[in-house]
Amino acid sequence: MGKKQKQKEELQEEIMQEQKNEEYSSLFQTKNIKDIISPSGIDASNLNYLEIISHTNRLARSFFVSTLPRMGTFPSLLRDMYEFGDMNVSVYINPIQEARSQQELNRTINELETERLVAADKGNINREAVLAQKKYETEQLRDEIAAGFNKMFEASIIATMFAYNLQDLDKYTKLLSTEMSKTQIGIKSAWAMQEEAFKSNIPLNKNLINKKHTFDRNSMATVFPFTSSEVGHPSGVPIGYNKQTGTPILFDNFHSSLTNYNMVIFAKSGAGKSVTMKTLISRSSVLMGIESLALDAEGEYTIVAESLGGINVVISPTSKTVINVFDLEPELVKDEITGRERPMLSVENKIEDVTQALLTMAKGSTRSKEVNEVTKQIIAEAVAEEYEAKGINSNINSLYKSDLTQINEGQIEKEKKEMPTIGSWYKRIQKKAQENENEDYKSHYSYLLKVMKQYIREYNGQMAYFDGQSTFDLLDGAPFINLDISSLEERFARPLAQQILLSWIWEKFVKKNSEDRRKAKQKRVLVDEAWMLLPYPEAVDFLNKMARRARKRNVSLAIISQRFQDFYEKPEAQAVLTSSDTKLFLAQDKSEIQYLKEVFKLSEGEANYLITAQKGEGLLKVGNDTAILKITPTKKEFEFMETNLNKLANR
Repeated sequence: MGKKQKQKEELQEEIMQEQKNEEYSSLFQTKNIKDIISPSGIDASNLNYLEIISHTNRLARSFFVSTLPRMGTFPSLLRDMYEFGDMNVSVYINPIQEARSQQELNRTINELETERLVAADKGNINREAVLAQKKYETEQLRDEIAAGFNKMFEASIIATMFAYNLQDLDKYTKLLSTEMSKTQIGIKSAWAMQEEAFKSNIPLNKNLINKKHTFDRNSMATVFPFTSSEVGHPSGVPIGYNKQTGTPILFDNFHSSLTNYNMVIFAKSGAGKSVTMKTLISRSSVLMGIESLALDAEGEYTIVAESLGGINVVISPTSKTVINVFDLEPELVKDEITGRERPMLSVENKIEDVTQALLTMAKGSTRSKEVNEVTKQIIAEAVAEEYEAKGINSNINSLYKSDLTQINEGQIEKEKKEMPTIGSWYKRIQKKAQENENEDYKSHYSYLLKVMKQYIREYNGQMAYFDGQSTFDLLDGAPFINLDISSLEERFARPLAQQILLSWIWEKFVKKNSEDRRKAKQKRVLVDEAWMLLPYPEAVDFLNKMARRARKRNVSLAIISQRFQDFYEKPEAQAVLTSSDTKLFLAQDKSEIQYLKEVFKLSEGEANYLITAQKGEGLLKVGNDTAILKITPTKKEFEFMETNLNKLANR
């Protein structure tokens, strides 16, 4: 009995479900789009507004534009209306046939001429001059249309405002009227035509209000709902002006609204990326006291360092400058409990950084496949033993000689120990190779001893400029420091120098900055032609780490490159892009634009603009805001910013 009852209940449920499906099917078959989007009801009994009946009742009042100014600005004629709270705006545009427009313009010209003659007979000189000007403009418009350079349009502009009570509706109506009158635009309520106006302003494409204005092609463009984003900050340095609005753009690399302080600049050769960066560096140094350091791959920033009273360091096979990759500095770390800062020595992180650099050296320009995890382990063990041999560990005092002090400007300071070097590390590898009895390690030791010899000064290696104690230390407070590596071989030596110097910059320039923003200086690290680093995984890894960790030290990492495709094809390098809140795209090659468009979600118009942009013009993205920027160095600034060799030779 129970089984039959259960079957009966299941059968009844199936019948009820079929009936519901039929009802839903019937509903969508009989209802059209108007039925689906319509509210429960609309009360049109009032002549000056409608009451929309739904789960939340609202009032709606519709308007039409009654008067327009004689001149308008693209694209901001109706911006105040488009952006005015809870409001819908519709613009109906219909072209006028050339024959009709010519006929109407000729009639207008005749009427104006008649009025002008009457004004002349009465001696009204001012009235006569105004009518003569209007006649001239009308004739000019007629001739442009006849030549095919212009066209006439009829347009109706209808708006509907919404509010939850009559008091708010009246208040918003008065406010809208006041705002629009500032630009000489008159609006009128669709009195006794609220229902027709409301229908005209819903997506049915039916204009039931015959309130038209005549536009030509140029003036018609002013009504389109384009809004230009204003980029910039209340404080900062002027880097140019917004080409759409004409307003100057102030840029503060360290503004609190930014999620990070990093920036990237991509542009084809000759588009003005170096001039842009020089403008930013020089102005931010003078106006904001920002200390900048450039990793100069092309030798373009030497004159900037001289002009700002900074320091220029040349690293080349013939220079006597040595920068030691083993250099280690203490850092200030903020205690999470007390909030106070304390000095700390992170030897483990430094061992990893040095290992990565030596690994890149070992792989060489061919990026040899013989280097693997075993090779890395051998390198890392020897690096750790080098620091251990010097007695350097996580204790901050282990970095200094215990029995020696020096006096600096009246302050007694401990004298630092000499650091390990690539040369001392190589000797340790030699010793470990002789003592090694593991057959699996022999080939790796042999390979390291063979390829690393070129970096050792004792053997007159052609790339020994990083072997030895550092002969140069960063001076605190220098406005601009330029590390010029342009004399190094481009294919491998220069990218290697970039990686080693980045590690050194982190120790000497970044880590010294406090984590407390109130105490920290504002610093910038510039990496020019960063695409050179991308073929080397260890270098990319360090660049990513620096991009992620820079903000904590109140440092901005600026990446400049002319080859965005290299970043696109290397997913691990894209972390640099996602860690940069500011992006500047100057003129681009057609071969690059598709990649930029895909990664940064550029519109078709933005992409096309970047292909045709002039020198010094580009798209500036700061957070979610975008503007078309024109870089404007002064004549005096151009004396040390120009990079065109022909212009420099003429000068």
